[in-house]
Amino acid sequence: MAQRLNTTQVQDYQDRGFLIIAEPVFSPERFAAFKERFEMHMQVWEEVTGKPVELIDRAHFVDPRLNEWLLAPEVLDLIEPLIGPDIALFASSCFNKLDGGGKRVPWHEDGSYWKSMAENRIEVATVWLAIDPSTTDNGCMRVIPGSHRESDRVHEAVSDGADTLLPQTVRADLFDESTAVDCILQPNQCSLHDAYLIHGSNATRGKTRRCGYQMRYMPTTVKSTAGGGQQVYLARGVDHAGNDYADPTRVNERWLEGNAERQRLASMCAASTAGLGH
Repeated sequence: MAQRLNTTQVQDYQDRGFLIIAEPVFSPERFAAFKERFEMHMQVWEEVTGKPVELIDRAHFVDPRLNEWLLAPEVLDLIEPLIGPDIALFASSCFNKLDGGGKRVPWHEDGSYWKSMAENRIEVATVWLAIDPSTTDNGCMRVIPGSHRESDRVHEAVSDGADTLLPQTVRADLFDESTAVDCILQPNQCSLHDAYLIHGSNATRGKTRRCGYQMRYMPTTVKSTAGGGQQVYLARGVDHAGNDYADPTRVNERWLEGNAERQRLASMCAASTAGLGH
């Protein structure tokens, strides 16, 4: 398969734990289709939940058509140089900072939130795809370079829970916030980051929306768990850990079971043709 990163970029990711890709991930047509599908999700999740959509977790479980982009070679060719040729789709999510003001995302390691989702270890690379411009004014992601070299740092409860999008933060004495780097992106550009890189974002100072879609991948040497309805999909290559891979063309029935809200979301997504006619 084609690989989109050169050796310098791969080394930079390994050394710093993140990489900014200041070029389009998808063709203009493919990105326009994805953005149309994304906007449909923003609408239906708000309609179903009755509140502004600040966080969407694993939308591909209720809308398998998202896997057209999550499993696309344009994305996997970015991931393969980082984690190898045998790749599974681990999860997806998005943090949305809405017009007029978006909440702070406290400093955190993704891997510390995911311990129950794998049996042997957490090893995940995330593609943070910008839907909107992501700038310092509208709360772009910020990272602590090199912080991925340690893992499972102590997290503690945030002091301003009503104003943040996550309930816990890395203890302040365990990293140096002055080294933070802003991940400034244009739509259809992305950043890549390791599961144990400390990252977060400021509250929105401007009045423009900042949405990004997080596509998360693990090497197939990681053994996923099925707890809480979690499931993974073989994206490329072969399995090495005895994972039970789901059908990417079907909704996650265990995720929907007994949850009327998710069932309604799945039904609405199935009825929508947004992004499918491009």
